[in-house]
Amino acid sequence: MASGILRMVGSVFVTSLTGPKEILKLTRSRIYSKPPRNRIGAGQSFFVMSVFAAAMLVPAAWILHHLPEYRRRSRQTPKA
Repeated sequence: MASGILRMVGSVFVTSLTGPKEILKLTRSRIYSKPPRNRIGAGQSFFVMSVFAAAMLVPAAWILHHLPEYRRRSRQTPKA
C-alpha cells in the first residue's frame, strides 16, 4: 500500500519537474524569425486600433451616460 502511494507521488513529482521543459519546447517551435509576408501600413494600424478602442469604450460610455436613469429605476421599488 505504501509503495503504491510512493510510486504515485514520485510520478507526479517527476512530471512536474519535466513539464515546463516540454511546454518551453512547444512554445519555441511556434516562434518564427522571418519578416512578415504582408506589411501593415500606418493607416491600417490606426483603423484597427480605433475599432478596438471603440469596441472597448462605447459600452462603458453608454452605461455612464444612462447612469441617472438606472439610479431612478433602482429607487422605484415595485409594490407587491
